[in-house]
Amino acid sequence: MKKFLVALCAVMFAGLSGAQDNSSPAIEPMDQTPVFRVKVVSRTTKAVNYRHRGGSTMVDFKGTSLMPEATGRAKVDGKEGRLAISAEVQHLQPATKFGGQYLTYVLWAVTPEGRSVNLGEMVPGNDGKSKIDVTTDLQAFGLVITAEPYFAVTHPSDLVVVENIVRQETKGFEEPIDAKFDMLEGGEYTIDVPADQLPSAKAAPNTPLDLLEARNAVAIAKAAGAQQYAGDSLSKADDFLTRAEDYLQRKQGRTPIGTAARGATQMAEDARVLTLKKKDEERIAAEKRAMQEAQEKAEADAKAAAEAEAKAKAQAEEDARRRAQAEADREAAEKAQAEAQRQQAEALAEQQKAQADAEKARLAAEQAEKDKQEAIRQKEEMRARLLKQLKQVLDTKDTDRGLVVSMPDVLFDSGQYTLKPAARERLARISGIVLAYPELKLQIEGYTDSTG
Repeated sequence: MKKFLVALCAVMFAGLSGAQDNSSPAIEPMDQTPVFRVKVVSRTTKAVNYRHRGGSTMVDFKGTSLMPEATGRAKVDGKEGRLAISAEVQHLQPATKFGGQYLTYVLWAVTPEGRSVNLGEMVPGNDGKSKIDVTTDLQAFGLVITAEPYFAVTHPSDLVVVENIVRQETKGFEEPIDAKFDMLEGGEYTIDVPADQLPSAKAAPNTPLDLLEARNAVAIAKAAGAQQYAGDSLSKADDFLTRAEDYLQRKQGRTPIGTAARGATQMAEDARVLTLKKKDEERIAAEKRAMQEAQEKAEADAKAAAEAEAKAKAQAEEDARRRAQAEADREAAEKAQAEAQRQQAEALAEQQKAQADAEKARLAAEQAEKDKQEAIRQKEEMRARLLKQLKQVLDTKDTDRGLVVSMPDVLFDSGQYTLKPAARERLARISGIVLAYPELKLQIEGYTDSTG
């Protein structure tokens, strides 16, 4: 037999989360949280694609970990164009065990695509039994029972107490299907009003269940803001509730009370759903406006940033140009200063060189003059010394021609070329003196008479 599997989205009621046993299906978080503040997780159950006009077949009910003692079965009969469902459950405990806001149970048909359809209310009797006969135009679905605040809810809560179990002989096709549908998180209906402040928490013990549900439904709708967003529907719900309360006061019986109360519950749920829808539309519109404003602000900020960036860039370029010009001017000034200093240094060097050369020339001239004077002095000293030395030997005179040494006496014998001894002695002494002055220039002149 082929199988359908439906993944039921559920978050277990916080106060009961510890009651889950190891046999419970794994709960996996979904990727997104849908509207109406619903937290969505995945839960698996089985869906059956019932045969069209295939006659009747049976599926069993089994309690989940929230109510494991619950059992039951459902008969699904294929009629022309519709399926008739006759469901009965045993060992259902009062829904108030899950919290004061839970008053009843609802049977749901869940399609493989994740659509949940409220098939009707299941109210357990004092023996824990409940039975319901309904029809649906669905063909492939799974059956689950959830605890709810009233019968007219449009989304199942996460308190799944019973789910269907497919028999071996069940007629239809089963196959694995991952389907997720929205489920209201535990406490969703009392987000705006605490459970202990609901009318059912203060009601008399013998108050009819339909009236308790109606009172709670109207209170929950008002707390959700239905007076502002769904005033007409809420007004009708109030009218129905007032009528039901009047029937109760006049003891008109369960049927008229239940009819008016269930009308109030239905209108209150419609008002609540419409309120949530309008709130969600407002939220979406506000988000769109916020996104639009954020986009416009982002565009304005981007434009301002671009303009500021362009201005900063232009300013930076201008600053860079000015810095470059200032640097070029500074370099040119430094270069001109360096050139002037170089020229000044060259001029100073030339001046110093000229001064040095002049000083050197002056010193050289002075030295030359000194040398000249020294030479003259030495020459004069030498001349005077030589004159003195020569005078000691021969008659010597200092003339313009120089020192003139005269030997007036007869130096040679008559007719002879040999010197006389006395002349030879004097000449020898003169020679000795002259040898001491090798730089002397000598000029010798001699005279003789006709006799030789």
